[in-house]
Amino acid sequence: MTLARKSASTVMWLLLAWALGYLPACGDDSSPADAGRDGADLDASMTDAGRQDSSVSDSGLDGSVPTSCGEIVTFESGVVPQRKLHVATDGDNTSGDGSEQAPFATIQRAVLEVEPGDAIIVHEGTYEGLVSISDLAGQPDAPIWIGGADGETMPRIDGSGQDVAMHLTRVSYLVIHDLEIVGASINGLNCDDGGDVENPLAAHHVVFRNISIHDVGGGNHWQNCLKLTGLSNFFVLDSSFSRCGVVGESGTGIDMVGCHHGLVARCRFEDLIAEGVQIKGGSEDVEVRWSVLVNAGYRGINLGGGSSYQLFRPPLSDSQPNFEAKNIRAIANIFVGGGSPLSFSGCVECVAAHNTIVDPEIWPIRILRGTSSTQDYEFLPCSDGVVAGNIFYFERSQIRTYVNVGPDTL
Repeated sequence: MTLARKSASTVMWLLLAWALGYLPACGDDSSPADAGRDGADLDASMTDAGRQDSSVSDSGLDGSVPTSCGEIVTFESGVVPQRKLHVATDGDNTSGDGSEQAPFATIQRAVLEVEPGDAIIVHEGTYEGLVSISDLAGQPDAPIWIGGADGETMPRIDGSGQDVAMHLTRVSYLVIHDLEIVGASINGLNCDDGGDVENPLAAHHVVFRNISIHDVGGGNHWQNCLKLTGLSNFFVLDSSFSRCGVVGESGTGIDMVGCHHGLVARCRFEDLIAEGVQIKGGSEDVEVRWSVLVNAGYRGINLGGGSSYQLFRPPLSDSQPNFEAKNIRAIANIFVGGGSPLSFSGCVECVAAHNTIVDPEIWPIRILRGTSSTQDYEFLPCSDGVVAGNIFYFERSQIRTYVNVGPDTL
């Protein structure tokens, strides 16, 4: 739907209508990945695309079904820590024992003592990055928590002078919550598989909840608030990402490479350079839902992208076609400003449904080739996408064209 501009108040009515009624009600567990694929009853099928219970059962994240509208069930739901280790700015790594009365001074020290089912409680104050954590594994019924204390101001991890403020490698059943991360030159928070591209479970089952990452950049690499590489079965919830990157260079809110079975929901992305969210490098079955993107870069949500061959997870195949991304879904988000809010780049079987797009600056939608086929590797063209049930609101004079379609797409 395209609406002509009438007044500034119209935008507020649109957003209010979206909040009160445009988001579909909770219902059955129909998969958004299948919505409208055959072209039959498209309006009806896309109604299911925004329902919150689909991502839990159909994305392979958990298998359980939420009991109320808006609830997102993760592996930590209903589980409580069995033991708490405390970290405080006035703690001591030598004499402290991690108790509330004798806390450790750093997260790094507390990690040496943590076991499945434990929570590392980081009390308010500023802590120095780099925080580097490797091979930390909780269990399905006993995850590990690292995050701020209830009722206190978020602790700040300051990565000034470091490439990365917090780096997680080959972790599993881990919950990162209630942290403010600032100041690194490349990535605010990095979670990856340690380069183990052959192992789809090198890093898996991670929740990022209520984290704020901002003011990251200044390095000579691609700069991101949150960088995820080779991560599977993950959630990014109720978090904010802003001012990551350098004007004229790069900057992304969440950059995913080779990530699988993930959900980004109820997040805010603001004042970014390149993208709000980018999902590429062989990523599959990832949904971005119920989020707000304000001036979130050249591409608001980039469904796909362009990746170097060595970065793909799983590794590229020379016997069958490859893809930048598959079954990526942008559902019921609000975009305000930005270059091209919805960009399909080498994305196969991807969906954009029930979004509200206000004042795009260049193109409301882009459809691009992504990575090109070569004599070594064949790539599927950007194809079999669905865009349905969205509201686009803009002045025609402010955009170049409604849909920008690049060469070699299908």
